[in-house]
Amino acid sequence: MQKVRGIRGEVVKFGIVGLSGVVVNFAVFWVCNIGLGIASLRSNIAATVIAIATNYLGYRYWLYRDRDAASRKREITLFLVFSGFGMLIETGVLGFSQYVLGLDSNFEKMGAKVVGLAIATVFRFVSYRTWVFKALPETAPPAVESTSGQELAAQAELMLAAEQIRYAKAE
Repeated sequence: MQKVRGIRGEVVKFGIVGLSGVVVNFAVFWVCNIGLGIASLRSNIAATVIAIATNYLGYRYWLYRDRDAASRKREITLFLVFSGFGMLIETGVLGFSQYVLGLDSNFEKMGAKVVGLAIATVFRFVSYRTWVFKALPETAPPAVESTSGQELAAQAELMLAAEQIRYAKAE
């Protein structure tokens, strides 16, 4: 039950950060496409790139601040890769609706963005929590009863890994 509450809180925070990204995404899309007359797919890419940048700050420094940050370069690379796949999903849905289905009004473009963004959001949530912002390894408390040499070595490795992560966070 504790795990369900934890993931529910994570989903709510993910939604808050994501919602701010959606506002940025739609605002930039609207300005680029309607205000500046830039083609809808190009506007979508520009809007998504800006939203990705703002979302990273929310995910790293608010939602996943307690996750392993020992390898920031790896984290940012994976974040950009999975965000890029999400952008392809969004842009693909928009392009399909506009160029295949012929849905070209402003209202229809926004509807296609909503559908594409919903699909991409599910993909991003799973990939970010699974591969990008990895949870710190849990350290098991030392067992009171007698343990074998292999179990003792495994516990020592876990404790060492946790210490290395703490030192990495302190730097």
